[in-house]
Amino acid sequence: AMRDVRRALVGVSLRRRTRNRPSPVRATAQAASTSAKPGAGKKRDVKAVTPKSEDFSQWYLDVVREAELVSYGPVRGTMVMRPYGYAIWESIQDWLDKRFKETGHQNAYFPQLIPYSFIAKEADHIEGFSPELALVTKGGGKDLEEPLVVRPTSETIVNHMFAQWIQSYRDLPLLLNQWANVHRWEMRTRPFIRTLEFLWQEGHTAHATAEEAEQETLQMIQIYKEFAEDVAAMPVVVGRKSRIESFAGANCTYTIEAMMSDRKALQAGTSHNLGQNFAKAFGTTFQSESGEEEFVHQSSWGVSTRMIGGIIMTHGDDQGLRLPPRLAPIQVVIIPIWKKLEEKEKVLDAARLLHEAGKQAGLRVHLDMAEGKSPGFKFNFWEMKGVPLRVELGPRDVGSNSCVIARRDRPGKEGKEFGVTLDPEGWVNHVQKALQDVHASLLGSAREFRDANIVDVKSYEELKHAIEEGKWARGGWVGSDEDERRIKEETGASLRCYPFDQPEGPHTCFLTQNVAREVAIFSKSY
Repeated sequence: AMRDVRRALVGVSLRRRTRNRPSPVRATAQAASTSAKPGAGKKRDVKAVTPKSEDFSQWYLDVVREAELVSYGPVRGTMVMRPYGYAIWESIQDWLDKRFKETGHQNAYFPQLIPYSFIAKEADHIEGFSPELALVTKGGGKDLEEPLVVRPTSETIVNHMFAQWIQSYRDLPLLLNQWANVHRWEMRTRPFIRTLEFLWQEGHTAHATAEEAEQETLQMIQIYKEFAEDVAAMPVVVGRKSRIESFAGANCTYTIEAMMSDRKALQAGTSHNLGQNFAKAFGTTFQSESGEEEFVHQSSWGVSTRMIGGIIMTHGDDQGLRLPPRLAPIQVVIIPIWKKLEEKEKVLDAARLLHEAGKQAGLRVHLDMAEGKSPGFKFNFWEMKGVPLRVELGPRDVGSNSCVIARRDRPGKEGKEFGVTLDPEGWVNHVQKALQDVHASLLGSAREFRDANIVDVKSYEELKHAIEEGKWARGGWVGSDEDERRIKEETGASLRCYPFDQPEGPHTCFLTQNVAREVAIFSKSY
């Protein structure tokens, strides 16, 4: 059995990682730190990242490097999340964990090593995950009796435990979530989007009825939509996956699909109605109120660090990140500016006052007091980091009891507001309102971009033309699984979802010209 497993999984390899290029930003930092006077200097014209319009893939890699989000790990396809990148993940965790608990879920943790026989118990599950599995075949210097799978997802081991914990209807519903890492042996990797190991949360629930499981599955996809739009400022299309695109072992998968700024789709979160599939494989039963032994009905759902990649590709620009304020590790950066030594203390005193007022109001505010770096360098640095608001404060501003606030969502002078009061209460109120405006601006711009790039199609030729132009194609669909596979093979576009928000009918299938009950969205994707 061990030999068969090895033979089935042999040959999986990873694309060679991209090597770090010399960083223009770091070169500028060295120059600034050796030549600039404290707080003085002009903004430098630095090409920190490859322009998006020139090479989107390289732009993305440049941004995650220069913004100090990740570094490449020593194993191909792995990444090291640096503190700033991990802080974004912590913001995601904080919001989601609170919502999960508000809806009755509890956190638990299941082992990372899973017996291979568990994965093999559910036929569709093993078929779907086999090419991505990482196996442990030795332990303590000896061959293991059974290979252990390094967790690709936890439905199997969760059901092994649920079968022990659930006895009667009184034990239901059982609503659990775990924050964990998972491993999937990806062929092509990209930081945050696809890596061998990534972080996520995975919810697992058990219910007495099919209706309760379906209600749970739909509730969680709506929570993901709420997070994407209200926190990440990332508009999403909520819908149902096709049979081909559904989770291996699920009856139905619901998804939130986001359009990146290169117009590819990103599956940003999923919620699966597992029916009784895993319960039957693992014997997860309960005694009903009528005394009958029945299999439980289940759901599972998850969001991963892929969400960070989605935020970068939705909002980022040629200057780097543009972070939505409700997720940004630093919402406001204060940059004091002076030229003469006698100006320094007055400026710093005013900056400290704002800093303290911001902290007291619950803002994530940073006071950049680093010396030896010019204001221009600092502007570039914090723009790259995507900080939503920058406060510029110099001697003249202190003299007029005002400051300048620059918004990251708007370029250049368009994003600057002059004469903002230094009165702590008034300043805090102004900043809080500005942060709300930044969120609304990012969400509105992304939604406008998405809606302008969805094309309604009535024929296969129209779909092919839309896909060639890099857009999403929306049209009536009653094609078969084979039709869906053929479209993907011929155009590179997959069926992303049947949107919940359906346009008024009647609809005609763009491929077969038969009557269609609903429309589907096709696009290229990550």
